[in-house]
Amino acid sequence: MKKAGACDLKTCFLCQFSIPEWIAAVGDHKQHLSYKKNETIFQEGSPVKGIYFLYDGKVKVHKQWGPDKELIVRFAQKGDILGHRGLGSGERLYTVSATALEDTTVCYTDLAFFEASLKVNPQLTLKLMQFYADELQEAERKMRNLVHMDVKSRLADALLDISRLHNDIQFTISRQDLASFAGTTYETIYRNLQEFIQEKLIAVDGKSITILQEKKLKKYITL
Repeated sequence: MKKAGACDLKTCFLCQFSIPEWIAAVGDHKQHLSYKKNETIFQEGSPVKGIYFLYDGKVKVHKQWGPDKELIVRFAQKGDILGHRGLGSGERLYTVSATALEDTTVCYTDLAFFEASLKVNPQLTLKLMQFYADELQEAERKMRNLVHMDVKSRLADALLDISRLHNDIQFTISRQDLASFAGTTYETIYRNLQEFIQEKLIAVDGKSITILQEKKLKKYITL
């Protein structure tokens, strides 16, 4: 991790929903940091010292799932907030980890300034509440899928989710990350991907996946 160039003060979640008079204070308190591919931005279980906003790049948000497995909670997009799950009135620890999937730049602000920002900017507070609500609904949907969907259905759902995130039918993702996002193992994902390839639902070239028949993939999602 190293300090990057200056922030444009309009891209991230904090800047988008702060009143114009507060932007100068944001500029004074934010740090612009860069992370290399596979570098950890923050670690599950470590004390919360600040909040991160994705300025550029791609990040996976994940948590430990058993002794040697991880579950990917979401993939963060440009402008998204990171580290907010550690907020609360009790002991403040990050409940998830965040790892750069490619060279990534974030804006960082310490916790005290972020909390001051919430008090001053009602729209920021409202948007954060809405973000929490949306994230909770998505987490509940994924937990329901883990219980009720078979692996092939979860894989279809994961592929379509990632496609929507990239706004493209072609995207790049490692098999291990795809398995962690679908809540299964590498071996199971590999086997089911081969079946999708044989059914001509997707095409695969290395880590690149192209969705060929979106409607047929959706038929696997029964919930």
